[in-house]
Amino acid sequence: MLITGDAGSGKTIFGLQFARSSCAQGYKTVYITTEEDASDLYTQGDTFNWDLKSYTENDLLSFNELAGVRARVTEAEMSIDIGAMKGNFSKFINELPDDTQTVIIDNIGSYTAKLTPYEFRDRFDLLIYDLKKRNITALVILDSATSKEFNEIALFSVYGALRLMKRENPYTGRRERVMDIVKMRSTKTPTQFMSYEIDDTGLKLI
Repeated sequence: MLITGDAGSGKTIFGLQFARSSCAQGYKTVYITTEEDASDLYTQGDTFNWDLKSYTENDLLSFNELAGVRARVTEAEMSIDIGAMKGNFSKFINELPDDTQTVIIDNIGSYTAKLTPYEFRDRFDLLIYDLKKRNITALVILDSATSKEFNEIALFSVYGALRLMKRENPYTGRRERVMDIVKMRSTKTPTQFMSYEIDDTGLKLI
């Protein structure tokens, strides 16, 4: 599943909520974060009373923090002025435990610098293929700016895709959040936008 959206649309909340649901069903879940520390994500979970740490303590949830790794790679590239460290999406799954059943990647856009659209499609297809081969259920988050930069080609590689958006309601003039179910293979999907909100329980349809 691919989730795209603008800043503030609730992508990370969606990812954490998906991880929590997966753990609640007993699935071994890994949350790969490329932009935030695990402590920040625990704090976000506490905001909704999700108690993510209890799943970690029960060995159902683990966080793989890549933000620091990305910062060190960027610093190295700047110091030696090379472009060799292009997006290598295989790093997302190479170190996953063998018993991983669910993975959330938030946000893959942080690893696309210097890639051409062809290179991005090639690497993204391989990532999806490897996840499928390992029978891992995956939620991949991609910011809308990066998705548009690569002409939305990631949509063609996945079984399902949701786009989270913020827009102005033409009737009320108020800002609202809406979800576009872009595709969902083997499933009848609505053509109209679906409104959602983020309250003290998380993200929910209204």
